[in-house]
Amino acid sequence: MLRITPRRFQHLAGLRLCRNLTFSHLRLQETRKPHQEQPNEKSASFPSTQPTSSDPTTSESKPKKRPLSRVAIGGSQNTDKKYATTNSVEFSAWKAVVLLVALGGGVTWWFAREKERLRIQKEVESKRGHGKPLIGGPFDLIDTEGNQFTDANLKNDEKKFSIIYFGFTHCPDVCPDELDKLGEMLDELKNENGIELQPIFITCDPARDTPDIIKLYLQDFHPSIVGLTGTYEKIKSACKKYRVYFSTPPDVKPGQDYLVDHSIFFYLMDSEGEFVDVIGREATAKEGVEKIKKHVDAFIPQSEREARQSSWLSFLYK
Repeated sequence: MLRITPRRFQHLAGLRLCRNLTFSHLRLQETRKPHQEQPNEKSASFPSTQPTSSDPTTSESKPKKRPLSRVAIGGSQNTDKKYATTNSVEFSAWKAVVLLVALGGGVTWWFAREKERLRIQKEVESKRGHGKPLIGGPFDLIDTEGNQFTDANLKNDEKKFSIIYFGFTHCPDVCPDELDKLGEMLDELKNENGIELQPIFITCDPARDTPDIIKLYLQDFHPSIVGLTGTYEKIKSACKKYRVYFSTPPDVKPGQDYLVDHSIFFYLMDSEGEFVDVIGREATAKEGVEKIKKHVDAFIPQSEREARQSSWLSFLYK
C-alpha cells in the first residue's frame, strides 16, 4: 500500500488544481472562437464556394455582412435615403421653375400676339372710316350663270375673306397678268396656309362683257374666280363704292374695239363684307400672300370685339 505523506498530498492537490485551471482556460477559448470544421479530403483539394456555417450563438449577436455589390458607396442606408429625399425635392423645384418659365413665355407670346392683332385691327378701322366706309358698300350684279350676286354674298360665318378685282375681258396685258397673279396667291394660300378666299372679277365694260363672255374668258384663269356683270348704271355704282376709276372712249360705234382705262387694285374684304386692305399692281404674289395671311390671322369678328371690350381684359383693347 502506497503511503501518502502530508507533503506528497499537498503536491498532488496542487497538480489537480493546475489541471482544472488549464481545462477551464481552454474551454473559455473554444467558446470565444467560431466553430470550424476540419476540411475533408475532397474540400482540401477543391475549396468550396459555399459560405461556412457559423456558430448559432455568434450569428445571433453579430449582424450579417452584405456583399460588396450591395453596399452603397459613400454612405450608409440612412445617408442614401436622406440623399434621395433631397434629390427629389431638388428635382421637384427644377420642374416648378421650368413650368413657371414655360407659363411666363406662353403668356408673353399671347399678349404679343393680341397686341399685333389689335394693331392690325386699328389700322383696318382707320381705313374704313367712321360711320360710312371709305371703300366698299352695297352692289347688285349677276354672275356668269345669271344668278343675283350682291354684297351680302361677301358675308359668311366661316371667316372666309373675299378678294375683288375690277377689269374687262378685252384687256390686252394688265388684266391677264393680274388674274394670273391672283391664281398664284389663291393656290399658295390654300396649299401652304390653309386659307381659302372667294375671288371675284367685276367687269368695267358691261356693254361687251356679257355673262357668257366673262365665263369663257375666266376659263383661262383660276377656276374658283366668280365673274360679275350688270347694267352700266349698276357697274358704275359698284365702281364708285370701291373708288375704282374707269372710262370708255366717247362715240364708240357698235363692234368697234376699244380699251377701258381703270384702276388696278385687288380689294380684300373680310367675312363681314367690310374692307380690309388693297394689293397694288407693284406687289408680287408672295407679298400679296403675306399681306392676306396677316389680315386673316388677325381678324376678330365684330361680336367678339364688342365682347372683349366689355370684359375684364378691356384695357388691352383701348
